Amino acid sequence: MADKINVAGVTVDTRHWIGGRRVASAETFTDGSPIDGQPIGEIARGGPAEAEAAVAAARAAFPAWAATPRAERARILHAVADGVEKRIEELAIVETTDNGALLRSHRRGVMPRVAHNFRFFADWLLELGHEDFETRGHRNHVSWDPAGPCVLITPWNAPLMLATWKVAPALAAGNTVVLKPAEWSPLTASLLADIAAEAGLPAGVLNVVQGYGAEIGDALTSHPDVRRISFTGSVPTARRIAASAAVNLTPLSLELGGKSPLLVFADADLDLAVDLAVEQYDNAGQVCLAGTRLLVEEPVAGEFTRRFVAKATALRQGDPRDEATDIGPTIHPRQLEKIDGFVRRAIDAGARAVIGGRRGDGQFYAPTLLTDVAQDSEVVQEEVFGPVLTLQTFADEEEAVRLANGTRFGLAATLATGDLERAERVAARLVAGTVWVNCFFVRDLQAPFGGSRLSGVGREGGTWSFDFYCDLKNTVTAPKGFKDHG
Repeated sequence: MADKINVAGVTVDTRHWIGGRRVASAETFTDGSPIDGQPIGEIARGGPAEAEAAVAAARAAFPAWAATPRAERARILHAVADGVEKRIEELAIVETTDNGALLRSHRRGVMPRVAHNFRFFADWLLELGHEDFETRGHRNHVSWDPAGPCVLITPWNAPLMLATWKVAPALAAGNTVVLKPAEWSPLTASLLADIAAEAGLPAGVLNVVQGYGAEIGDALTSHPDVRRISFTGSVPTARRIAASAAVNLTPLSLELGGKSPLLVFADADLDLAVDLAVEQYDNAGQVCLAGTRLLVEEPVAGEFTRRFVAKATALRQGDPRDEATDIGPTIHPRQLEKIDGFVRRAIDAGARAVIGGRRGDGQFYAPTLLTDVAQDSEVVQEEVFGPVLTLQTFADEEEAVRLANGTRFGLAATLATGDLERAERVAARLVAGTVWVNCFFVRDLQAPFGGSRLSGVGREGGTWSFDFYCDLKNTVTAPKGFKDHG
């Protein structure tokens, strides 16, 4: 296989990055573009041997990186951010080619956020204090000690941004990293390895290994030298990772699926509510936080639906490299089949497609709104992860909360209401890691992020990230027994 490929004019190395050098594998897998379904290139397909080499490199690099002063670690992370900013255009076009998300979004929002991830945690590291307090005259000193090698497994829907949500705090905390990107979108992780090396990150501190699921994942997550595992993805995969990690009691952070509600009360600004609802089609609906269950109060359901249909049908679906495009393709033929299967089964069970409900050419699926769906139906209860929304109505606040909480998930929720007291009252009763009121996807890295129920375990962001990526230590010192060295 070729060691490097040309992706829209950008050279991308297809090999692993282990111990500060490129490493090939005997086998490869084909990475294709969802834009046209054509192969992009052959990617090194790692397995147990590559997993062992990557963890060994991370283990060897850990003592020196953990001992590196905070200010120097922060300086290097800022240098990584500088490198990202210099290559925003390259990162944007490669990621759009690889996963089909909008190029304009990558240019203006996603890739700048990647750089911000590194800057934020570099700065937060320098602000992270040591908690000192006294107990009966004894001094308690709490410190955050680097934990060790971390395995970070990331999804395909926002590959680089979601990877750096994990990589940046793990490195800032003084840990070394083995990053395993999703096999459907591996390319920008390879570019990140180049950028990190150019920024002066020591060899072995960041390692990137590619491969298919359990072929390499099991060897990483069951490794006795791994001290932390962070995963974003599906519930079934999380169960497998948790079982694998249980052998060594390796701490886990899991950000999993969502089936989030978007509640629209009769007193809401309907134009705002419709805008929020249509926004859920972002990234072809391939967003874990998306409010895919529209719950609308009965008196305004008809008018809301009319306005929603008018706005949603005006969305332009097409080539994500075109500035005028609003919705790109789904990531992979298998994902397209999954989405279509959900919709077909729902319609067969009595649901009505107000808009959409059909496949387009290639890997495109039309933005879809399903009504006449039961609360216990598959399409209401299970994550579709595509441009498919359902609409249900409610009679009062009590029913709204019951419907909103009526799934196994609890990642996020969105409220549209003109009554602040109602917003506070309902938000307090919702089972969700994040609740947005009259807004969506406002994400501050100092806030906790994660899910309840099957939507995850643990929280990321700000100090919560350092709590996870560090071993917290309390040193208790008595005020006696010391010799006077004066």
